[in-house]
Formats: sequence, C-alpha cells, structure tokens
Amino acid sequence: MWDELRPIGRTAGGYRRFAWTPVDGELRAWFRAQAAARGLAHEVDRNGNEWAWLGDRDRGDAVVTGSHLDSVPGGGAFDGPLGVVSGFAALDGLRARGVTPRRPLAVVAFADEEGARFGVACVGSRLACGLLDPERARSLRDADGVTLAAAMERAGHDPAAIGPDPERLARVGAFIECHIEQGRALADLDRPVGVGSVIWPHGRWRFDFAGEGNHAGTTRLADRRDPMLTYAHTVLAARKRARLAGALATFGRVAVEPNGVNAVPSLVSGWLDSRAADAGTLDELVAGIERTAAERGARDGVTVTVTRESHTAAVAFDPALRERAAARLGGAPVLPTGAGHDAGILSAAVPTAMLYVRNPTGVSHAPAEHADEDDCRAGVAALTDVLEDLVCP
Repeated sequence: MWDELRPIGRTAGGYRRFAWTPVDGELRAWFRAQAAARGLAHEVDRNGNEWAWLGDRDRGDAVVTGSHLDSVPGGGAFDGPLGVVSGFAALDGLRARGVTPRRPLAVVAFADEEGARFGVACVGSRLACGLLDPERARSLRDADGVTLAAAMERAGHDPAAIGPDPERLARVGAFIECHIEQGRALADLDRPVGVGSVIWPHGRWRFDFAGEGNHAGTTRLADRRDPMLTYAHTVLAARKRARLAGALATFGRVAVEPNGVNAVPSLVSGWLDSRAADAGTLDELVAGIERTAAERGARDGVTVTVTRESHTAAVAFDPALRERAAARLGGAPVLPTGAGHDAGILSAAVPTAMLYVRNPTGVSHAPAEHADEDDCRAGVAALTDVLEDLVCP
C-alpha cells in the first residue's frame, strides 16, 4: 500500500496534496482500490469524506478508524496517510487473526484536513459535525481565487449537498485515529506507540496590514506608510509573546500587494497559527499580538484588520476509550499534543481516541517527517489490538 501511495503528489520539495485537485483525485482512486481489494463497501458522503465499510453500516455502533490523505505544501509522507494505510492494514490483521467482528467496521479518509488550499482546517469533519457553515465553506477561496464550491464541481462533487451529517455520525460508536507523532516525546521515552490525551486549543487568524503603495526609489522613508514594517514588527512580537506565555505563535503564510521588488507594498496579509495549553492563555496571547500590531500600525500609518478564520477549543479524548486503549496496549504512554486532528473535531459528536507512532526526527509538515517501518508495524499491531477489543467485547 505504501509503495502505491508514495509517488502521488510527490515533488522535489515534499508532498503537495491539496483538496479537490487532480492529485486529490488520484488519492481517492487509491482509496477506492483498497476498499475494492478487500470487498468493502465504498461510499463518499455529502462532504466528500471517503468511507470503506465492513458489515452493516446502518447498525449505529460502528467502530471507525482512519485519518486523511491531503497535505500541507511541502509536507511529509506520513501525516494523515499513515492513519489511512494503518486502518486498512489493521482490518487485514483482524482477518488474519480469524476475528469475526460483532460490530461494523469502517476506514475513513476525511476531506481537506490540512486546510492548505482554502485556509480552514478539517473541512470535511467540521461540516459533518455542523461546526462549519456550509455557505461559508462554499465561498472559501484558494490563492488563485477559485472557490471551494467551484473546485468541488470540477472534481465531480455537488457543493450544494455539503453540511451537517448527523445520520451518518449516529452510525459511529467510536473513532480511533492512528497518526505519526508531531514531536519527539515518544523518541525521548524510547516507546514506539503512544495514546493521545488532549489537543491544545488552537486557531488561525488573518492579519491585514493596509498602507500606501509607492515607489521604492523615490519615496522618502519619512513619507512612507509601509505595511511590511508593521507586519515584520508583529511577527517578532508574536514570537516573544508566545515564548513568555509558554505557547506557540507562527506566521507561516504571507501575501504582499503589489509584490514588486521596486514598490512599497500597499497591503500585506499574514496568517497567524496560534496554540496554547488552555483557552485563557490562547485568548490572551492573540489579543496581545493584535494590540501590538495596532499600536505599531498607528505609528507607521498602517491600518490593521484581524479576522479569525478558524478556532478549535481544547479537546480531551474520551476518557473511557483512552484508558481502554492504553490498558490494551500494556500501559502505553499517554501524551498531549498541540496539533489538531479530525479526531478532535469528531469528539464533539462521537467518542474518539488517538494512537501516535514514534517520529525519530520530531519534524512534521516537512519532508524530514519520518517513521521507521518497524514502528509503523507496531502502530498497526496496536491499532489492530484496540479495534479487536472494541469489535469483540
């Protein structure tokens, strides 16, 4: 499976697997082929999430596993796909053990988890849970101005159908997501597999810095209203504030207009990703960054507008499911994370848990992201054990 999946969307600078693109279509074809090879019933729900079912999908107590197949720009091979591959491999493992599930089983690949193209993370799971307004989702635009609705139509999916999917979620009795660890905790503990405890609250904010476009060679420094200065000051201030708060703040994307070498910019837009261990710290951190931007903007003659594009509250995975998984795995370490996941979104509707596979580099969202084959196999074995425990109580 991994050999078949590896070349899809691969570039010299890492993976580029954006939602509702031809590459996304190849990933969906791969998923369908895996379902067909196992005799699983395949379906695509109203929000573009892919499902492969074993057993009666309408019973209402299904055990589901999986993750996502899309990537960030320049992403690694494991974030998301490891969970989908491991899901299919775990079903193979159950069959090899001669297990007859007493509950339906499914593998799922959620659509547009990373939000790399349209700016909102976990679109497929948010829509299903009613946490993203369908009209807002349809109007989201990528860097080329293409709306999510138009991209869906081009890919053969009906954007008018997207929205809450309570009937489908009611089929799910538990969701277990296997994922590469995005950090070094397991490497430091010398353990191949861990269990998730909580996800930090996190969100994305767009900062628009509006100044005055002008000629770089003729405009005196004293006469400039340069939004790049305000933006640069805000980036540095965000880093300092996050460090002092024991939190995280990252400006990872920037757009400049008119984006000319010999032009003072008229507009700079920067996207902030911020995360903290609790909601109060996160709110205070972002508010402080906004104040800094506004104060510096007033000095520079620049107007600052801040728009919250997404926000996810702190998530504590289902305690009973988490403890059951940890016990089944012989006391596997239980770890928090600052990374958002579909399991975190689904926790609002169904019991969820996560398994993490050791990442010796500690790098994620970059080509150096890695998991050793033995650890991947340990992750599959752990997922198989947890699924067996749930489907054969």
